[in-house]
Amino acid sequence: MASQSKNLSQGTIAVRGGLNTDDQYGSVVPVITPSTCYRYQEFATPRQFDYARKSNPSRRLVEQTVAKLEGGADAILTNCGMSAIHLVSVALLTPNDLVVAPHDCYGGSYRLFNSLSERGYFKAKFVDQSDPIALKQALSLGPKLVLIESPSNPLLRVVDIQDITRQAHEAGAIVLVDNTFMTPILQKPLELGADIVTHSCTKFLNGHSDLLAGILVFKDQQLATDVLWWANNIGTLTSSFDSYLLLRGLRTLAARVKLQQDNAQKVVEFLVNHPKVAKVYHPSLPSNLGHEIAKKQQKGFGSLLSFELAGQADVMPKFLKALNIFTLAQSLGGVESLICHPATMTHSGISAEARKTAGISDQLLRISVGLEEVDDLLADLQQALSVI
Repeated sequence: MASQSKNLSQGTIAVRGGLNTDDQYGSVVPVITPSTCYRYQEFATPRQFDYARKSNPSRRLVEQTVAKLEGGADAILTNCGMSAIHLVSVALLTPNDLVVAPHDCYGGSYRLFNSLSERGYFKAKFVDQSDPIALKQALSLGPKLVLIESPSNPLLRVVDIQDITRQAHEAGAIVLVDNTFMTPILQKPLELGADIVTHSCTKFLNGHSDLLAGILVFKDQQLATDVLWWANNIGTLTSSFDSYLLLRGLRTLAARVKLQQDNAQKVVEFLVNHPKVAKVYHPSLPSNLGHEIAKKQQKGFGSLLSFELAGQADVMPKFLKALNIFTLAQSLGGVESLICHPATMTHSGISAEARKTAGISDQLLRISVGLEEVDDLLADLQQALSVI
């Protein structure tokens, strides 16, 4: 059975995760296990599960499914994407250790690493990982952990995961890749050499904007076991019901990702040719940083895109107010189309100087393209752009 599962496609693994695991009643869909404690078989002999802070059956099915999707040895589900990254920090880093992160990473990741380094928990250095000289200088400092985010949030810049991972390993670092934007349907960082993959499961893996969860997927079982000790120690794990919802969302992952990507490509083509749009960021565009790398390491270009409005600052509120279908909200990856103003939303927690360094202007908008009919999405953008 195990050898057969290795040959299954991503879509099949996602659909069938956890199915037919109920031996008591033969339920096709796995049951929700809300119990927080589990009866010992006898004195000093616990069962597979003993206390829900560490693990429970519902959560374990999600971890096994996502581990299979990413090609990992094991996974740890957490209560949100940021708690997954925080867990890695707590488990792997000490005050003298250095983490190297992208200068243009997600605002929450930047804020976490920066604030914890200011308190002396570890040291953090933010670097343009597309700049080979800057990257080499950062790695020469001997980091313990290197975070890679490709494509980046929100400018969709792509870096060479395999090459950066090779250099990081030569420097003695563990490599963590945030694969939230691509999902394992479109990108497999462990196959490119990474040690750990993280997702905000709140986004594409769930796909319905109704739960918070994060996950870490490990190439090495021992590393997973070591980090799980810390997960149990500090209590980062998620509930049974959220685990059930996440497993339910995973069943449509491949179908959603592919259709959202098709819709996004049409939105990109529309925006590129619109006179009121100054610039579009999407890995499919030859002008996008890392376009050729994206063609090599990704199976598609994804459904996230960003663009800058032409004109002055006053056009931004007019455009956003005119939209009818796109919802102004911070998240991404759901079935509904969302639009976000990074400078005042996802990246508002970092300084204006850091945003400028990362290239995040006040005219920048990020779109997460959903499953609506694409003609309706294009019409909504067209009418909103017509008012500015």
